[in-house]
Amino acid sequence: MSSIENNQALNNILEKIGAKTPEADATKRKSSLGQEDFLRLMTTQLQNQDPFAPMENGEFIAQMAQFSTVTGITEMGQSLNGISDKLNEFRIATASDLLGNSVLVPGNIARPNKNNEIHGIIDLPSASSETSVSFFDESGEHLHSIDLGAQPGGLVGFEWLDIPEDIKAKNMPLRVEAFINTGKGSQGLTPSVFSEVMAATVGKNNQGVTIDVKDYGEMAAADVIKFRN
Repeated sequence: MSSIENNQALNNILEKIGAKTPEADATKRKSSLGQEDFLRLMTTQLQNQDPFAPMENGEFIAQMAQFSTVTGITEMGQSLNGISDKLNEFRIATASDLLGNSVLVPGNIARPNKNNEIHGIIDLPSASSETSVSFFDESGEHLHSIDLGAQPGGLVGFEWLDIPEDIKAKNMPLRVEAFINTGKGSQGLTPSVFSEVMAATVGKNNQGVTIDVKDYGEMAAADVIKFRN
């Protein structure tokens, strides 16, 4: 068989599997081997093998399997890159959605939100016969108290609504103290409060979203337990 016939046969094979022919791809420079390159090499190998010691069927199948594996890995890598791009878009959207909202953080520093309210949660280790929350300004002056009465163990929410305008106008952080009685007298307990998200940053190298919470600094968005508008 002439070289022209050999090339024509190779082109027919490439067209059947949907690969580009050498002529169609002659102007394209490549730094890696594709399907057509592999088939060209294999065809050349078959044409030039020793007729007295031809390639074993097992060797031929092994080469095909290796090529299929490499092709599969390449396609999987491309798919993963696509998924990574989508995740980056999702993280950016998540960061944007968190701006202006409030997240629940463990701590006793709180400020009135845009609705002039303070919300928080107490995690009771056991049932409490007397449960209350008090608010103090920076000088330690008592501003307000909430009597929650007897409560079972677990999470108990609290809120200070309609905060006086003079307190809101000062825009100062307030100290929140929780007091419980589990049978050992009155004890202090650190609550968790909702605090405003000031900024959000999408981390590099798939490190997720970091948020900057007012009065508490930076924290990972993945660590947020609850948030509210």
